[in-house]
Amino acid sequence: MRSAIYSRFGDPATVLSVEERPLPEPGAGQVRIRMSMASIHNHDLLTVAGQYGIKPDLPAVAGTEAVGIVDALGEGVGHLRVGQRVAASGKGTWAEFYIANAATCVPLPEMISDEAGAQLISMPLSALTLLDFIAAERGDWIIQNAANGAVGKALAMFAKPRGINVVNLVRRDEAVTELADLGIENVVSTGQADWQDTVRAITGGAPIKAAIDGVGGKSSGDILSTVGENGLLVSFGMMSGEPMQISAGDLVFKQAIVKGFWLAKIAPTLAPEKLKSLVGEIVQGVASGAVTLTVSEVLSLDDVAKAAAAAGETARKGKVLIRA
Repeated sequence: MRSAIYSRFGDPATVLSVEERPLPEPGAGQVRIRMSMASIHNHDLLTVAGQYGIKPDLPAVAGTEAVGIVDALGEGVGHLRVGQRVAASGKGTWAEFYIANAATCVPLPEMISDEAGAQLISMPLSALTLLDFIAAERGDWIIQNAANGAVGKALAMFAKPRGINVVNLVRRDEAVTELADLGIENVVSTGQADWQDTVRAITGGAPIKAAIDGVGGKSSGDILSTVGENGLLVSFGMMSGEPMQISAGDLVFKQAIVKGFWLAKIAPTLAPEKLKSLVGEIVQGVASGAVTLTVSEVLSLDDVAKAAAAAGETARKGKVLIRA
């Protein structure tokens, strides 16, 4: 089977190549999936570059999330059937076939497209889990940067029906319109000199309970400056590639708290009932159209290096996907 392989860590556009690998066999509790479409996430690119929290043994097949058709069942799998379309995270999803744990496969209704199914789990689940992680409640104000990223857009959309108010920071003026076209409100460009005044006008002076930072660098301090007393700053991304720069004054005088968030650590601690509820909320939101998972470009698996380069570009309006 064709697979996107890397034998050394480095620039994904340089180190990725398509090679033939043996067809994998599912073990107990696993399924083999014939990949239809796979997502390219930021953490996928960081993993290939050797800059993520997990470093796989090399050579490795890239990719962690896809949609496809169940092709074979491992021992003990009774709730899925061969031929069923599912969204599933797994290792090595940038390949014609990949292995996933059967318990984590999400059967898809017809109204969810392959484009949405390929990105249904990781980013939306991060968004919903972040809302729980910060204990956001109806009527609260929170703020996030990188709001035009996959997690940022999903978080804003899921927060709305929960009655949680979100200020959405972007770094380009054009992104304000992009998010407004998706029905996302309270979008502020930090490219404007008076953006913090705009934030105060939007909240009406109400305290901001938590700030979600996906950028790092100077942006960490900028967003921390907006939170109220006993506010929380959550770091979940490092888009800038720079260390967080935060004010000691904000920490001391606001008694602010800084926490890190990584879904890979949080998800295993969730009770099965809670995880099922969150996934159900995602499926319902996407199927109903209340949540839109946007796509920038779809490229062939044979063009994986080109696809990785496209996914690393700024100013994208959605995910870059790979089709088998």
